[in-house]
Amino acid sequence: MLDKLDFILALAREHHFGRAAEACGVTQPTLSAGVKQLEEQMGVLLVNRGSRFQGFTPEGERVLDWARRIVGDARSMREEINALRHGLSGQLRIAAIPTALPMVAALTTPYREKHPNVRFTIYSRTSIEVLDLLGNLEIDAGITYIENEPLGHVTAVPLYRERYRLLTSADAPLGDRQTVTWAEVAQVPLCLLTPDMQNRRIIDRLLQRAGVESRPTLESDSMILLYSHVRTGRWASVMPAKLAETLGFTDAIRAIPIIDPEAVQTIGLVAPAREPMMPTTAALVEEARRLAPQLDGLNVAARGSRP
Repeated sequence: MLDKLDFILALAREHHFGRAAEACGVTQPTLSAGVKQLEEQMGVLLVNRGSRFQGFTPEGERVLDWARRIVGDARSMREEINALRHGLSGQLRIAAIPTALPMVAALTTPYREKHPNVRFTIYSRTSIEVLDLLGNLEIDAGITYIENEPLGHVTAVPLYRERYRLLTSADAPLGDRQTVTWAEVAQVPLCLLTPDMQNRRIIDRLLQRAGVESRPTLESDSMILLYSHVRTGRWASVMPAKLAETLGFTDAIRAIPIIDPEAVQTIGLVAPAREPMMPTTAALVEEARRLAPQLDGLNVAARGSRP
């Protein structure tokens, strides 16, 4: 039964019989036969078929929900039994929004000191992708905004509050200011994240509230690329204070607090709301709760700092 439920999960991820079969390490006929056997056992049609995968039936969607629970619980059981015998080990998969990537090391480093046999895979994803991957069991935890958009059925641990800075050349317009307003930010040539990123949607809303429009002259899904353009002295950007610190400053680049209003967003760890939780994930949640006061304290200490 579990292997057939894995087939259903793979179809939900890939939306293609061939790719789903490849992901499961079986042939396409084997996967198709497994899904058909599951349908026969359930007595209902689960998948709409044509020349290609056309989605799940309403009954198939319910089976998909149960498949996620059952397969997730089975994985948790196997990991817990293994942990009892050998300690925590295996792979921990984490997806983080781009603006939070610099903070991941603050979790993974102390975690690995306690559990040296755990390996990490870190993905950079949008906030929507983080939740989709979590729901499809493709990651074990995510780091994302936890207040702006519906999170669904997850365990959320607030980590720190994100505040914003205008990154600009010291000799550019506004470069000599101690603070700037959101209305003033819109007057300089901006490079920002693409609109599919929640950080960009937040910035757009803040600019709209200030009575101005977001009209960046350059967009990218890479914070490094945005920063490289700021360093030319011809662009400015809006970045979280902690990310700006991590990227580092030169004598020519300033990170200026943006006020009126001073916007604050909460970044947190999200994990499946499942009991019992997978041991590796449970240990990460515990580490996040332990470190959260320190992480937010570091962020608060950065307020108003002038590079």
